[in-house]
Amino acid sequence: MKKEMLLMAIITLIVVTGCRKNKENSDQTVYAVTSPWVTNTQVSKDYVANIESRKNIEVRAQQEGILQQVYVTEGQQVRAGQPLFRISIVGAQQNVARAKAEAEQARIELQNTTTLTRGQIVSPNAQKMAKAKLNAALADYKLAQIQARLCLISAPFTGVIGSLPKKIGSLVQGGDLLATLSDNSSLNVYFNISEPEYLDYQQHSAERNKLPLTLILANGSAFSAKGYIQNIAGEFDSSSGNIALRARFANPKGLLRNGETGTVRINMPLHNVLVIPQQATYEEEDRRYVFVVDGAGYAHSREIKVAFEQPEVFIIAEGVTANDKILLSGVQKVHDGQHVKTRYYTPSEAMKRVQLNAD
Repeated sequence: MKKEMLLMAIITLIVVTGCRKNKENSDQTVYAVTSPWVTNTQVSKDYVANIESRKNIEVRAQQEGILQQVYVTEGQQVRAGQPLFRISIVGAQQNVARAKAEAEQARIELQNTTTLTRGQIVSPNAQKMAKAKLNAALADYKLAQIQARLCLISAPFTGVIGSLPKKIGSLVQGGDLLATLSDNSSLNVYFNISEPEYLDYQQHSAERNKLPLTLILANGSAFSAKGYIQNIAGEFDSSSGNIALRARFANPKGLLRNGETGTVRINMPLHNVLVIPQQATYEEEDRRYVFVVDGAGYAHSREIKVAFEQPEVFIIAEGVTANDKILLSGVQKVHDGQHVKTRYYTPSEAMKRVQLNAD
């Protein structure tokens, strides 16, 4: 009996001693704290984009006729003024010759009528009628010349020929599509951003129109030339809540073509923004929090708003200041209002710890 009582006393002593040691170890846990820091940085955003030629037109027939010659091929680079097509318009040259003859005849009639008017053989009205007849004949002659020139269709600007739906010998009507012509020396790239992104872009970038843009092509490679935003649409799309932007990219080697797609990447500089390590935060019900440690050593949960996310850090919109001390370690162990022992790490020291943990 005495042996049993002695054994129970020993067990009780061991348990009590162990609890005291655990409590002492718990009380001696030291948590790392740091402060948010103010810095300059940049964020990258990607947007799906459509690529369009700076100028892209449809070349159409102006008169009915037979497509007599096609001087170009699909995809060919052409110069301004270079012949593209010749259409045989029936009677075009005959109309020019006839109109010229009628104009000459009207000129002679006016000369004769003028002579007779001076001799008072005919009235001045006859001279006026002859002059009007000459003007009408000259107008018909000029129109016939224009119609004859429409037989030869030339490139209005330097560019690349698209598809050629009509073949030699085809009957074409006025307005029929003969080709497309694109000026690809530079291209317009269109993409959409949301309203919050638009506000961030307007508020955080002092030199918005000078931001270089990167164009990621369909094969994942980056286009060699940088682009710049030239225009922002005047209003938001009510159905999507987005607003359209247009950027211009030089295309000296002619790699890009009208109708391609890609991705625009904006590297937006941010000045004097507040940054904290991601590991100093925790999330509950789609809201993000940090523990702010007060002067007495008590940890208080505080909600924060994240403006941008970068590797290992958050850029903060609101919730903390550069003077706050936030818990860097033990975020998942500490509860709101708990008294904690801490060791302060400067922001640079804190980032070294974060990078070490990430590795």
